[in-house]
Amino acid sequence: MFSPTTPGYTRRAEFRGRLAAALLSVVLLVATAPARGAGEASLAVVYPDIGEPYREIFEKIIEGIENKAGTPVANYPVRANTDIGALKSSLRRQNAKVVIALGRQGMKTAAALDHGMGMVVGGVLTVPESEARGLPVISLSPDPALLFARLKALMPAARRVFVVYDPGFNAWLMKLAKEAARAQGMELVAYEAQDLRSALRFYQEIFSAADSRRDAIWLPQDPTVEERSILPLVLQESWNQGMVVFSSNLSHVQRGVLFSLYPDNVALGKSLAGLALGILASGDNGKRGMMPLRDVQIAVNLRTAKHLGLNLGHQQQSFDMVFPEP
Repeated sequence: MFSPTTPGYTRRAEFRGRLAAALLSVVLLVATAPARGAGEASLAVVYPDIGEPYREIFEKIIEGIENKAGTPVANYPVRANTDIGALKSSLRRQNAKVVIALGRQGMKTAAALDHGMGMVVGGVLTVPESEARGLPVISLSPDPALLFARLKALMPAARRVFVVYDPGFNAWLMKLAKEAARAQGMELVAYEAQDLRSALRFYQEIFSAADSRRDAIWLPQDPTVEERSILPLVLQESWNQGMVVFSSNLSHVQRGVLFSLYPDNVALGKSLAGLALGILASGDNGKRGMMPLRDVQIAVNLRTAKHLGLNLGHQQQSFDMVFPEP
């Protein structure tokens, strides 16, 4: 009989553990897939198997997908060690023709599948242009057109928007932002920062040159918006100078920026399903490349608004979240 001290016991225990994990992966792949009629083409969702709070986000997106599809959709939580062969087999049994890949892990896993299936990507901030060129990808970055329209509603005198960004991460978004600013009668003044040192220098230049009566600062979801040094500096200087700062990151509103747009996850799921159903109907990927998030909600910091002298009373009913919380 083997005991923990018997030679080979540890190796056999590790083997049994790996085998159990592999079997569990297969069981999960089968258990989450609703039955399909023979020949009935379907959608499937592949998303990261991670804990809260992210699991709830993906569940809400899937809820929206199923609402739009009008039927339960096979969904597969995946990890880096997911058995691709078992996943392919399950998708074939479901006659899945289009996969909606959520998050980086979902996209990576779906990319390893049979390329005969269509694919739609969501739940990511950005994807390298070489990967996004052939796929419809809805980013988690809010559409600058929606951000700037909201800025003008809250600050009608706004004429310039300053932004610092990493071109390797958000060049695609800044192309859209320039047009969006022009449509609102504003100028986008964008600084390309390759590292935090240059980002810090650019923010110092912005605060030296900006006019708080007509200028605002936009914080995109970007590596240059570092939260231990850059963000505190921006928050402190903007408070001292009475300058509007708005963000693409919900957590920044609680810390003091004026407002942010953030994902409406159920609505995002419906948009992803709409793209997938379009592919299912036509057999063509249709619109491809990075697309900004248009399914958004708004959060506003009322304390900051009061400090800036902005009267938002007549607009409060349109806010989805306010800080400080009542």
